[in-house]
Amino acid sequence: MKSKKILLVAGEVSGDLHGSHLVEAIQGMDPEVHFLGVGGEGLKRSGMKLLYSAHSLSVVGVTEVFTKLRPILKALRGLKKSIEQERPDLVILIDFPDFNFRLAKIAHRRGIPILYYISPQVWAWRPKRIRRIARWVKKMLVLFPFEVPLYEAAGVDVEWVGHPLIDIVKPTLSKEVAFRKFGLDPKRRTVGLLPGSRIHEVERLLPPLLASAHLLQQEIPDLQFILPFAPSLPKTILTPYLENISIPVKVVEGFNYDVMNLSDLLITASGTATLEGAILRKPMIIIYRVSFLSYWIGRALIQVDHIGLVNLLAGKEIAPELIQQDVHPQRIAEEAILILRDPTRSRKMTDAMNEMCQKLGEPGAAQRAARIVLSLLYQSEERPLHVN
Repeated sequence: MKSKKILLVAGEVSGDLHGSHLVEAIQGMDPEVHFLGVGGEGLKRSGMKLLYSAHSLSVVGVTEVFTKLRPILKALRGLKKSIEQERPDLVILIDFPDFNFRLAKIAHRRGIPILYYISPQVWAWRPKRIRRIARWVKKMLVLFPFEVPLYEAAGVDVEWVGHPLIDIVKPTLSKEVAFRKFGLDPKRRTVGLLPGSRIHEVERLLPPLLASAHLLQQEIPDLQFILPFAPSLPKTILTPYLENISIPVKVVEGFNYDVMNLSDLLITASGTATLEGAILRKPMIIIYRVSFLSYWIGRALIQVDHIGLVNLLAGKEIAPELIQQDVHPQRIAEEAILILRDPTRSRKMTDAMNEMCQKLGEPGAAQRAARIVLSLLYQSEERPLHVN
C-alpha cells in the first residue's frame, strides 16, 4: 500500500507550533505519512517539506494584508499547482482563515478531503464563514468545547480535542537556573515584555513597551526587565529600539516559557501568548494596536467584548486590555503599578486564570487529533492504525 501524503498549511507562529506537534504525533503513529506545505521552523524540524514560509505570509490587521499581497497570491498559485501535481490524500488547514478558505475551495473542487484543525474565530467575528466551512470541510477539530454546538448547528462534522498548549507550555529550566542563565537577580521582581512575533507588531508595540519600562523603574526601582525574542524575527529589528533606552532590558532568544515562568508580570501583545501566560498563571496586561483603518473595520465586525484569549474564554476581563491609543507608556505603567503593588489583585487574576484553564480540556490534544487524522486518511481502506 502506497504511503500517504498530506498538504498542511499553517500561516502563523502559533499554527506552526500546533502543526509541528500534530505532525510529530501522526508520524509517531504512522511513519509512512509524508507532509508538505506552508509553515515555519517548527514544521520544518518535524520533517515537513516547506513549500512556502509562514513568516512571509503572516499579517495582523485588515489593511496590513496589502503589504504582503504579492507573496500571498504567489503562494496560493503555487499551492494550487502543488495540489494538482502532488495529489495529496488529505489537506490539513490550521487557523489562518482568509488564506486557508481560498485553498479549501481549490482542494474541494479537486475532490481532496479537508480537515480543519483549530477553528477560525467565527464566534467572535464574521460568523457567516461557517457556511463556507460546512460546504468545503470534511472534518473540523476545535480546541474549545463551546465551539462544538456552533458547528453542529451548521451541519459540520466537528469534534473537540482540547487545547494542545496544555502539553506544550512547560518551562525547560528551573527558576533558579533560568535567573542565572539570563543574568537576572532572583531577589528583584521581573517584568516580561512580549511585543509579538511579527515585524509589524514589534514596530508598533515595542516603543511604548520600552518607554513604559522606563516609567515603571522610576516608580519601582528594583524592577528588572526581560524580552524574549521570537526566532522568526530578524535579529536586527530590535537594534534601533534598544540602542536609545536608558534602562537595561535583557533580550533572550527563545526560552519563551522560561521567561514567562520567572516573570512577576507580563506585558504582552494580544494572541496566543496571553493563553500561554494564563496556563503558567502569570498576571498580565494585554496590549493591541493595528492601523487606524484596520481597527475601525474590525470594530464594526467583531462581536465580542474582549480581544485577549484569556478574557474571551473566561467570559470576563481577567487581565486588563489596552487597545489602540491606550497603548501608551503612561497607561501601561499605571496598569502595571496597580498589579505590582497590590498582591490581592494579582492573586485574584491568577485564581481566575486557574478556573479558566479548566475549560482547555485534558492533556493529549495532539494525539487525539492525530488519531482522527489517520482515521480520516484511511477510512476507505482496511489498514490497522498503530496508535497509543
